[in-house]
Amino acid sequence: MTTDTYSEIGRYRPSISKDPNGILDYTFNWTDWLATNSDSISSYTVTVDGVTLVTDSRIGAYVTAWVSGGDPAVQRRASITCRIVTAAGRTEDRTIYLIVESR
Repeated sequence: MTTDTYSEIGRYRPSISKDPNGILDYTFNWTDWLATNSDSISSYTVTVDGVTLVTDSRIGAYVTAWVSGGDPAVQRRASITCRIVTAAGRTEDRTIYLIVESR
């Protein structure tokens, strides 16, 4: 992660730097959270803001999103959110925050 911060409604969150020309994969690892609850993923969705979702996939407890684009002149902050629904009916979200900047 970079030392930059992503500001959202006055709260600061760790973020990752992303070049607008890059097409990169970002993986959500749900292994520990699912093990704590003795549960498994039933379904998932990936949503993005400020970048383009190219594709997504799931293997076991890992959900991977491939994203491209982003325009630092229009929206420097971007995010990727993964929502899972478990076999037991739990719903949980995780978000990766991106700072779009030419590198």
